[in-house]
Amino acid sequence: MRGVGRRLWRGAIAFLFAIALWQAVVSLTGVPRFILPGPGLVAQALWDNAALIWENALWSAGNLGLGLAIGIVLGVETALLLTLSRRARWLLRPILVAAQAVPVFALAPVITLWMGYGMPSKIVTIALVTYFPVTSALFDRLMALPTGLADLSRLAGAGRWRETLLLRLPHAFPGLITGLRLAVVYGPLAVLIGEWVGSSQGLGHLMLMANGRGQTALMFAALIVLATLSLTLWVIVEALSRWSVKRLSSA
Repeated sequence: MRGVGRRLWRGAIAFLFAIALWQAVVSLTGVPRFILPGPGLVAQALWDNAALIWENALWSAGNLGLGLAIGIVLGVETALLLTLSRRARWLLRPILVAAQAVPVFALAPVITLWMGYGMPSKIVTIALVTYFPVTSALFDRLMALPTGLADLSRLAGAGRWRETLLLRLPHAFPGLITGLRLAVVYGPLAVLIGEWVGSSQGLGHLMLMANGRGQTALMFAALIVLATLSLTLWVIVEALSRWSVKRLSSA
């Protein structure tokens, strides 16, 4: 609890410092409000448009949650398949390597063209962005089983399935955490890009509308809400990481 309290205090101090620095830049440079509104104006816009922001935030959060879940599940399944099957590695790994060379964000307009402006195109974009880092990080760790554990598995006569589930998967859990860290960073970016390309709802759509109407404070307010959502996901992944380290060290 003391460690959690210290982290909360450090986070609060860093937040207050960022707000103070933001206000200092606005006050000292005299930058126009339509370019960089001060923290007070953004807070006022957040309060005045709370219902509108909340409605769009729920839409974006729903897309993000479903996209992350699908991408993570498919990423874990693919990593396990590649570990268990040499044929799958021979067939799928070159495709995965080639696919990662194409920026997924560049495919957002194509996905929107194929699937429309609704929720499915956003979920697919987020799932693709999540899928590749989870698959790559977990597979690399699954294949990096220490020599001693691999020899012990062979001496015990464990099959590929038992070795993967009982030895490789627990050992590879830090790789999964690494993939999740990347996923929760790229996921909100995919939300924005998907909604910028084409959407009638969401925080990205709200930012576009606010920018077009010169409501810069509202645009910053929507961005802050999205950043808060991303930070919340990051905190959850970090908590999962610490919990897994404690469980594995005590096992």
